[in-house]
Amino acid sequence: MGDGYQNIIRTHFSGAQTEVEAYSGLAIQTIAILVGGLILWRVSNYLHKRKQKQRRKNEFFETPYAKGWKRK
Repeated sequence: MGDGYQNIIRTHFSGAQTEVEAYSGLAIQTIAILVGGLILWRVSNYLHKRKQKQRRKNEFFETPYAKGWKRK
């Protein structure tokens, strides 16, 4: 049981513990930024689609000639 504590103390004073903490903190921040970005992207996409549905269509360009060459 005492051997486990000695290993923890040895890794802490050797500096390896601080590197692990720094890298794990960096990994957690990276994952949080990715998840937050995906959530913001999905919310933005949802709001954009909702705004497009509410937008009134302009009939100025809806001529019989335009219907033949314009893709829908």
